[in-house]
Amino acid sequence: MTIAIFGNAMKTNTLDEVRHLLDFMQLRGVDVYLSHELRQELDLRQYKPFPSEWVQSEGEWHTPDGESIDFAVSVGGDGTFLTTANVIGDKNIPILGINCGRLGFLADVQTSEVDLIMDRLIKGQYTIEQRTLLSVTPSLGGHLASQYALNEVAVMKQGLSSMISVETLIDGELLHTYEADGLVLATPTGSTAYNLSIGGPLMMPQAKGILLSPIATHSLTVRPLVIPDNEQIDLRVRSRNGSYMVSVDGRSQIVEDTVTLHIERAHYTIKLVQIGEHSFIQSLKDKLMWGRGN
Repeated sequence: MTIAIFGNAMKTNTLDEVRHLLDFMQLRGVDVYLSHELRQELDLRQYKPFPSEWVQSEGEWHTPDGESIDFAVSVGGDGTFLTTANVIGDKNIPILGINCGRLGFLADVQTSEVDLIMDRLIKGQYTIEQRTLLSVTPSLGGHLASQYALNEVAVMKQGLSSMISVETLIDGELLHTYEADGLVLATPTGSTAYNLSIGGPLMMPQAKGILLSPIATHSLTVRPLVIPDNEQIDLRVRSRNGSYMVSVDGRSQIVEDTVTLHIERAHYTIKLVQIGEHSFIQSLKDKLMWGRGN
Protein backbone atom coordinates (compact mmCIF):
# COMPACT_ATOMS: atom_id res chain seq x y z
CA MET A 1 0.00 0.00 0.00
CA THR A 2 1.19 3.51 -0.88
CA ILE A 3 -0.12 6.66 0.82
CA ALA A 4 0.42 10.38 0.14
CA ILE A 5 0.11 12.69 3.16
CA PHE A 6 -1.13 16.27 2.82
CA GLY A 7 -1.02 18.92 5.56
CA ASN A 8 -0.14 22.48 6.48
CA ALA A 9 3.58 22.44 7.25
CA MET A 10 3.26 25.65 9.30
CA LYS A 11 0.99 24.14 11.97
CA THR A 12 2.63 22.34 14.87
CA ASN A 13 -0.33 20.08 15.66
CA THR A 14 -0.43 18.95 12.03
CA LEU A 15 3.29 18.15 12.05
CA ASP A 16 2.93 16.18 15.29
CA GLU A 17 0.18 14.08 13.74
CA VAL A 18 2.18 13.56 10.54
CA ARG A 19 5.12 12.31 12.60
CA HIS A 20 2.81 9.91 14.40
CA LEU A 21 1.48 8.63 11.08
CA LEU A 22 4.99 8.12 9.74
CA ASP A 23 5.99 6.08 12.78
CA PHE A 24 2.76 4.07 12.56
CA MET A 25 3.18 3.34 8.84
CA GLN A 26 6.84 2.45 9.13
CA LEU A 27 6.05 -0.32 11.61
CA ARG A 28 3.51 -1.75 9.16
CA GLY A 29 5.63 -1.53 6.03
CA VAL A 30 3.46 1.04 4.25
CA ASP A 31 5.11 3.33 1.68
CA VAL A 32 4.46 6.99 2.48
CA TYR A 33 5.07 10.06 0.34
CA LEU A 34 5.23 13.60 1.69
CA SER A 35 5.06 16.98 0.04
CA HIS A 36 8.37 18.84 -0.17
CA GLU A 37 7.09 21.39 2.36
CA LEU A 38 6.17 18.75 4.95
CA ARG A 39 9.44 16.90 4.45
CA GLN A 40 11.49 20.09 4.73
CA GLU A 41 9.74 21.26 7.90
CA LEU A 42 10.14 17.87 9.58
CA ASP A 43 13.84 17.89 8.68
CA LEU A 44 14.18 21.33 10.28
CA ARG A 45 12.62 19.91 13.44
CA GLN A 46 15.21 17.12 13.37
CA TYR A 47 12.75 14.36 12.59
CA LYS A 48 13.89 12.04 9.83
CA PRO A 49 10.86 10.70 7.96
CA PHE A 50 10.85 8.25 5.08
CA PRO A 51 13.26 9.13 2.26
CA SER A 52 10.44 9.48 -0.28
CA GLU A 53 8.55 12.62 -1.17
CA TRP A 54 6.08 13.34 -3.90
CA VAL A 55 6.76 16.21 -6.21
CA GLN A 56 4.29 18.98 -6.93
CA SER A 57 4.69 21.39 -9.82
CA GLU A 58 2.03 23.78 -11.16
CA GLY A 59 -0.82 21.77 -9.72
CA GLU A 60 0.45 18.37 -10.92
CA TRP A 61 2.19 15.85 -8.70
CA HIS A 62 3.81 12.46 -8.96
CA THR A 63 6.11 10.11 -7.07
CA PRO A 64 9.77 10.10 -8.12
CA ASP A 65 9.63 6.53 -9.43
CA GLY A 66 6.17 6.81 -10.95
CA GLU A 67 4.59 4.58 -8.30
CA SER A 68 0.81 4.82 -8.09
CA ILE A 69 -0.83 6.21 -4.95
CA ASP A 70 -3.53 4.10 -3.29
CA PHE A 71 -4.81 6.68 -0.80
CA ALA A 72 -4.36 10.33 0.12
CA VAL A 73 -4.47 11.27 3.81
CA SER A 74 -5.38 14.87 4.63
CA VAL A 75 -4.13 15.97 8.06
CA GLY A 76 -5.73 19.21 9.27
CA GLY A 77 -9.22 20.68 9.03
CA ASP A 78 -11.78 20.88 6.26
CA GLY A 79 -9.72 23.60 4.58
CA THR A 80 -6.79 21.20 4.24
CA PHE A 81 -9.17 18.55 2.90
CA LEU A 82 -10.44 20.97 0.22
CA THR A 83 -6.84 21.74 -0.75
CA THR A 84 -6.11 18.02 -0.95
CA ALA A 85 -9.17 17.43 -3.14
CA ASN A 86 -8.09 20.27 -5.42
CA VAL A 87 -4.63 18.71 -5.88
CA ILE A 88 -6.00 15.18 -6.32
CA GLY A 89 -8.48 16.40 -8.95
CA ASP A 90 -9.61 13.66 -11.29
CA LYS A 91 -6.78 11.24 -10.39
CA ASN A 92 -9.35 8.92 -8.77
CA ILE A 93 -7.45 8.58 -5.49
CA PRO A 94 -9.63 8.13 -2.35
CA ILE A 95 -9.05 10.65 0.45
CA LEU A 96 -9.15 10.05 4.23
CA GLY A 97 -9.44 13.16 6.40
CA ILE A 98 -7.85 13.38 9.86
CA ASN A 99 -9.18 16.30 11.87
CA CYS A 100 -6.70 18.62 13.58
CA GLY A 101 -9.06 21.58 13.13
CA ARG A 102 -12.49 22.42 14.50
CA LEU A 103 -15.80 21.04 13.16
CA GLY A 104 -14.41 18.65 10.56
CA PHE A 105 -17.27 17.45 8.35
CA LEU A 106 -14.83 16.32 5.66
CA ALA A 107 -11.89 15.60 7.93
CA ASP A 108 -13.94 13.64 10.45
CA VAL A 109 -11.39 11.19 11.90
CA GLN A 110 -10.29 12.43 15.33
CA THR A 111 -6.62 12.20 16.31
CA SER A 112 -7.53 9.96 19.26
CA GLU A 113 -8.73 7.23 16.87
CA VAL A 114 -6.10 7.49 14.14
CA ASP A 115 -4.35 4.20 14.99
CA LEU A 116 -7.60 2.24 14.88
CA ILE A 117 -8.79 3.89 11.65
CA MET A 118 -5.46 3.49 9.86
CA ASP A 119 -5.26 -0.14 10.91
CA ARG A 120 -8.70 -0.75 9.39
CA LEU A 121 -7.63 1.06 6.22
CA ILE A 122 -4.60 -1.19 5.85
CA LYS A 123 -6.80 -4.26 6.38
CA GLY A 124 -9.25 -3.10 3.70
CA GLN A 125 -12.09 -2.47 6.15
CA TYR A 126 -13.50 0.65 4.52
CA THR A 127 -16.02 1.90 1.98
CA ILE A 128 -15.71 4.60 -0.66
CA GLU A 129 -18.23 7.43 -0.91
CA GLN A 130 -18.56 9.54 -4.07
CA ARG A 131 -18.90 13.31 -3.68
CA THR A 132 -20.12 15.63 -6.46
CA LEU A 133 -18.18 18.73 -7.47
CA LEU A 134 -19.15 21.88 -9.33
CA SER A 135 -17.29 23.10 -12.39
CA VAL A 136 -17.20 26.87 -12.94
CA THR A 137 -16.14 28.35 -16.29
CA PRO A 138 -15.74 32.10 -16.89
CA SER A 139 -16.64 33.70 -20.20
CA LEU A 140 -14.01 35.07 -22.56
CA GLY A 141 -11.89 37.67 -20.83
CA GLY A 142 -12.13 35.96 -17.45
CA HIS A 143 -9.74 33.64 -15.65
CA LEU A 144 -10.15 31.65 -12.45
CA ALA A 145 -7.24 30.12 -10.56
CA SER A 146 -9.44 27.18 -9.55
CA GLN A 147 -12.25 25.65 -11.61
CA TYR A 148 -13.68 22.91 -9.39
CA ALA A 149 -15.50 23.18 -6.05
CA LEU A 150 -16.25 20.36 -3.62
CA ASN A 151 -18.12 22.73 -1.29
CA GLU A 152 -19.32 25.80 -3.12
CA VAL A 153 -18.95 28.55 -5.68
CA ALA A 154 -19.85 31.98 -4.30
CA VAL A 155 -20.19 35.35 -6.03
CA MET A 156 -20.03 38.28 -3.65
CA LYS A 157 -19.73 42.03 -3.39
CA GLN A 158 -16.35 43.49 -2.50
CA GLY A 159 -15.83 44.73 1.04
CA LEU A 160 -18.14 47.59 1.95
CA SER A 161 -19.38 48.21 -1.59
CA SER A 162 -23.09 48.20 -2.47
CA MET A 163 -24.94 44.96 -3.02
CA ILE A 164 -24.68 43.29 -6.40
CA SER A 165 -27.26 42.06 -8.91
CA VAL A 166 -26.93 38.41 -9.87
CA GLU A 167 -29.00 37.44 -12.90
CA THR A 168 -29.40 33.67 -12.62
CA LEU A 169 -30.41 31.44 -15.52
CA ILE A 170 -31.23 27.73 -15.18
CA ASP A 171 -30.77 25.87 -18.47
CA GLY A 172 -31.16 29.19 -20.27
CA GLU A 173 -34.35 30.26 -18.46
CA LEU A 174 -34.24 33.25 -16.14
CA LEU A 175 -34.85 32.16 -12.56
CA HIS A 176 -34.34 35.45 -10.75
CA THR A 177 -32.12 38.51 -10.52
CA TYR A 178 -30.87 38.48 -6.93
CA GLU A 179 -30.31 41.89 -5.33
CA ALA A 180 -28.04 40.80 -2.51
CA ASP A 181 -24.56 40.75 -1.02
CA GLY A 182 -23.98 37.62 -3.07
CA LEU A 183 -25.12 34.15 -4.06
CA VAL A 184 -23.78 30.76 -2.96
CA LEU A 185 -24.07 27.68 -5.17
CA ALA A 186 -23.28 24.67 -3.04
CA THR A 187 -22.98 20.93 -3.47
CA PRO A 188 -24.64 18.59 -0.96
CA THR A 189 -21.20 18.24 0.64
CA GLY A 190 -21.00 22.03 0.94
CA SER A 191 -24.43 22.33 2.52
CA THR A 192 -22.75 22.30 5.97
CA ALA A 193 -20.20 24.97 5.01
CA TYR A 194 -20.88 28.57 3.85
CA ASN A 195 -24.42 27.57 2.84
CA LEU A 196 -25.24 26.62 6.44
CA SER A 197 -23.98 29.92 7.83
CA ILE A 198 -26.36 31.93 5.59
CA GLY A 199 -29.42 29.86 6.40
CA GLY A 200 -29.39 27.45 3.47
CA PRO A 201 -30.82 23.93 3.75
CA LEU A 202 -28.79 20.89 4.72
CA MET A 203 -28.55 17.96 2.32
CA MET A 204 -27.32 14.41 2.67
CA PRO A 205 -23.99 14.18 0.79
CA GLN A 206 -25.35 11.40 -1.44
CA ALA A 207 -28.22 13.59 -2.69
CA LYS A 208 -28.23 14.81 -6.29
CA GLY A 209 -28.74 18.53 -6.16
CA ILE A 210 -27.26 22.03 -6.29
CA LEU A 211 -28.22 24.57 -3.63
CA LEU A 212 -28.74 28.25 -4.47
CA SER A 213 -28.64 30.39 -1.32
CA PRO A 214 -28.61 34.21 -1.48
CA ILE A 215 -26.46 36.21 0.93
CA ALA A 216 -28.45 38.97 2.67
CA THR A 217 -30.95 39.28 -0.16
CA HIS A 218 -33.01 42.48 -0.40
CA SER A 219 -36.27 40.54 -0.69
CA LEU A 220 -38.63 38.77 1.69
CA THR A 221 -40.02 36.49 -1.02
CA VAL A 222 -36.77 34.86 -2.21
CA ARG A 223 -35.58 31.79 -0.35
CA PRO A 224 -32.84 29.19 -0.86
CA LEU A 225 -33.58 26.75 -3.66
CA VAL A 226 -32.45 23.20 -4.50
CA ILE A 227 -32.28 22.23 -8.17
CA PRO A 228 -31.29 18.92 -9.85
CA ASP A 229 -27.55 18.62 -10.35
CA ASN A 230 -27.91 17.98 -14.08
CA GLU A 231 -29.07 21.57 -14.60
CA GLN A 232 -26.69 24.18 -16.01
CA ILE A 233 -26.46 27.60 -14.39
CA ASP A 234 -25.32 30.90 -15.86
CA LEU A 235 -24.64 33.97 -13.72
CA ARG A 236 -24.45 37.55 -14.93
CA VAL A 237 -23.31 39.89 -12.18
CA ARG A 238 -23.62 43.67 -12.11
CA SER A 239 -21.85 45.86 -9.57
CA ARG A 240 -21.58 49.62 -9.10
CA ASN A 241 -17.80 49.42 -8.98
CA GLY A 242 -17.59 47.25 -12.09
CA SER A 243 -16.25 44.08 -10.47
CA TYR A 244 -17.15 41.33 -8.02
CA MET A 245 -15.53 38.54 -6.04
CA VAL A 246 -15.64 34.86 -7.00
CA SER A 247 -14.82 32.27 -4.35
CA VAL A 248 -14.27 28.61 -5.32
CA ASP A 249 -13.97 26.56 -2.12
CA GLY A 250 -12.57 29.61 -0.35
CA ARG A 251 -10.03 30.49 -3.05
CA SER A 252 -11.14 34.02 -3.87
CA GLN A 253 -10.34 36.52 -6.60
CA ILE A 254 -11.76 39.66 -8.16
CA VAL A 255 -13.17 39.61 -11.70
CA GLU A 256 -14.70 42.31 -13.89
CA ASP A 257 -18.50 42.27 -14.03
CA THR A 258 -18.32 41.85 -17.80
CA VAL A 259 -17.30 38.24 -17.05
CA THR A 260 -20.18 35.77 -16.81
CA LEU A 261 -19.94 32.38 -15.10
CA HIS A 262 -21.16 29.00 -16.31
CA ILE A 263 -21.62 26.42 -13.54
CA GLU A 264 -22.48 22.74 -13.85
CA ARG A 265 -21.75 19.37 -12.27
CA ALA A 266 -18.12 18.39 -12.80
CA HIS A 267 -17.18 15.41 -14.97
CA TYR A 268 -15.56 13.58 -12.03
CA THR A 269 -16.22 12.97 -8.34
CA ILE A 270 -14.06 13.02 -5.22
CA LYS A 271 -13.76 9.69 -3.41
CA LEU A 272 -13.99 9.82 0.39
CA VAL A 273 -12.83 6.95 2.57
CA GLN A 274 -15.44 5.97 5.15
CA ILE A 275 -14.46 3.71 8.05
CA GLY A 276 -16.37 2.42 11.05
CA GLU A 277 -19.12 4.47 12.64
CA HIS A 278 -18.38 7.70 10.83
CA SER A 279 -21.44 8.98 8.95
CA PHE A 280 -23.06 12.26 7.99
CA ILE A 281 -25.94 11.64 10.39
CA GLN A 282 -23.55 11.04 13.28
CA SER A 283 -21.65 14.20 12.35
CA LEU A 284 -24.90 16.20 12.49
CA LYS A 285 -25.55 14.91 15.99
CA ASP A 286 -21.99 15.38 17.25
CA LYS A 287 -20.93 18.61 15.55
CA LEU A 288 -24.19 20.54 15.09
CA MET A 289 -25.95 19.03 18.12
CA TRP A 290 -28.78 17.95 15.83
CA GLY A 291 -31.99 17.37 17.79
CA ARG A 292 -30.51 18.34 21.15
CA GLY A 293 -33.05 19.64 23.62
CA ASN A 294 -35.97 17.61 22.25
